[in-house]
Amino acid sequence: MKRTEMGKQSRKRLLCYYGDDFTGSTDVLEALFRAGLRTILFLEPPEPDMLERRFHDADCFGVAGVGRSLSPEEMERDLRPLFETLRAAGSAVVHYKVCSTFDSSPRVGSIGKAAEIGRDVFGGRYIPVIAGVPYLKRYTLFGHHFAGAGGEVYRIDRHPTMSQHPVTPMKESDLRLHLAEQTELRSGLFDMTAQQGDLAEVRERLGRLVETERPELLLFDVLDDLHLETVGRLLWEEASRMPDTEASETGSTQGTETAPEPDGGLFVIGSSGVEYALTMAWRAVGRLNGRGDETPPKDEAGEVSQLLVVSGSCSPVTERQLQQAIEAGYAGIRVPAALLVQADRAEQVCAALKREALEQLAAGRSVLLYSAAGPQDSSIGELREQLAKHGRSSDESSRMLGSALGVLARELVREAGLTRIVIAGGDTSGYVTRELGIYALECVSTLEPGGPICRAHSTDPGLDGLELALKGGQVGSDSFFEHVRLGRVR
Repeated sequence: MKRTEMGKQSRKRLLCYYGDDFTGSTDVLEALFRAGLRTILFLEPPEPDMLERRFHDADCFGVAGVGRSLSPEEMERDLRPLFETLRAAGSAVVHYKVCSTFDSSPRVGSIGKAAEIGRDVFGGRYIPVIAGVPYLKRYTLFGHHFAGAGGEVYRIDRHPTMSQHPVTPMKESDLRLHLAEQTELRSGLFDMTAQQGDLAEVRERLGRLVETERPELLLFDVLDDLHLETVGRLLWEEASRMPDTEASETGSTQGTETAPEPDGGLFVIGSSGVEYALTMAWRAVGRLNGRGDETPPKDEAGEVSQLLVVSGSCSPVTERQLQQAIEAGYAGIRVPAALLVQADRAEQVCAALKREALEQLAAGRSVLLYSAAGPQDSSIGELREQLAKHGRSSDESSRMLGSALGVLARELVREAGLTRIVIAGGDTSGYVTRELGIYALECVSTLEPGGPICRAHSTDPGLDGLELALKGGQVGSDSFFEHVRLGRVR
């Protein structure tokens, strides 16, 4: 892919991004959809002619990935060429999208490793880091991160789910210390007190901090939409420093002489708070031309008679959603994940699951295929035991389970003529989606925060137009699955 060629074609775009899991990638679609910006999420990096031929009017685009389940070695192999591709796309901002709970570890989904690669590829004075997103009840205060659950807000290392995550448990709430376990890049903090006052004062404080502390990663506190808009304005001004961008020209020109030469857009790490911040800034400086919340997009996808839910999630939120759906008449079919990793059993198990699901669908019922019901489910330990027995690490569970569920979902969609499905579980969703035979997604309804309904683009007529909701483990009300079937919140 020639950089100059792609840059000429898509320099007009405001933003491109890489999502380190599929459910999180649709968070960004939702944020940009709410702002009236057409955004296409690809499953693989798009070729320039694809962007221009089929999606020339897209304001932004993203690439959904599985970075949160990769080792540092795998990230180096996969992310560096992908970042080079995004650099060549020429967008003003390039976002490495991580989960709003910021869960990661030195060996799995290392945000620090992604930062090191991003700094090499994009350069710049520093990498902004934004984890807070009030819309999803995620907040960062004096560097410590908090997340809502069950009507309460918890410090992330005391969160009932994230502190016990089976792969990347959060044991530290200070995100600077959390990142220090993953990278030697220097982290700084632009806290909420520094963000008080008019923009000129805030900008001056930021300039002094960058000049004196010379951070390579700079974390921004976010408590509410006022902080988020301030952060968005600062990000957009920082983007004005990058060569050939069309960002605002109001940013300061002071910088660090030792910073890598900026190249190909402002590289940012964070949650979908990045998009909520930027869309507020774009609206403030007139870049949205009245689109978005002032002229809300249509927010109903319509009702379908049946829904297929495929879940690899272990969260208590998903557990409650599964129980609610079963009580509402959905057919619950447990997926014996420990058997799917046994080569001599997997094919037989999948065939049996498919038969049972087709029988229930033929009877007019919606179907739940789920591998676990909550974090205490015995199936989690059984799966780990089987992986160890076959010489595989527990990190491989997402890939193996997700791939099997994806093949099963694709066959059920084709044979039962389904038009809408839900994929639950951030760690497995990428592998499920990649097996579906689609190449891109586009948001059609916001529905519930963090769980939009998307429409698929596919070269397969039987899958083109399929509607999907990709739901992270911590997302959605107890009635989420039925809301997706109805296409609206009751």
